[in-house]
Amino acid sequence: MAEKLRASAVDALDGIVRDGMTIAVGGFGLCGIPMNLIRALRDTGVTDLTIVSNNMGVDGKGLGLLLENQQVSRVLASYVGENQLFASQYLDGTLAVEFVPQGTLAERLRAGGAGIPAFYTPTGVGTPIADGKPEAEFDGRRAILERGIVADLALVRAHAGDAEGNLRYRLTARNFNPLAAMSGRVTVAEVEHLHDGFLDPERIDTPGVFVQRTVVVEDPAKDIEKRTVREREGA
Repeated sequence: MAEKLRASAVDALDGIVRDGMTIAVGGFGLCGIPMNLIRALRDTGVTDLTIVSNNMGVDGKGLGLLLENQQVSRVLASYVGENQLFASQYLDGTLAVEFVPQGTLAERLRAGGAGIPAFYTPTGVGTPIADGKPEAEFDGRRAILERGIVADLALVRAHAGDAEGNLRYRLTARNFNPLAAMSGRVTVAEVEHLHDGFLDPERIDTPGVFVQRTVVVEDPAKDIEKRTVREREGA
């Protein structure tokens, strides 16, 4: 419905953020991250956040902004190797970290969104990932129990959307965004291109039933994590 659309990223978060929330955030590195919503979240000043994301951006960019502002107390992530501030906060004990295998993280988000409380997976058996988790055996193969993730809030970025909150992603910027969108009790999406009508129902990646608020991207700039080039070949 039209009331899902908000005038700005700040307005889109108004009244729904609070201290101590668990927030799922789409993106992979700096690709497909909801940068405008992350900045707006930083500016709210909320603290003691648990962030669920594949990684925590890089120093000074993406979710790294929340780390700089001392707003995050716990992280569930798969890869954190590009952020020095993350490492220092983890090592000095100010940041709690739960490392989650990447496929397991994806399935935990999907399961939470699908109403599945937990599932068994062989990933992580016999490693510290399995510590304290129930174990069972299926057809002779050991598996550990992983909980589905239901976030208080999910922030995602889509290439296209409509007034009903239906979303479509572009190429690799899709990454964790559909899964994060499913997992949120409340999901806010920033959209690069808002359609006047409705998206083709055969080409919708995230149905609007998962999305409560949308906002058109205000700052379209996209940071590149590592820019690599090769020499131009001779004519």
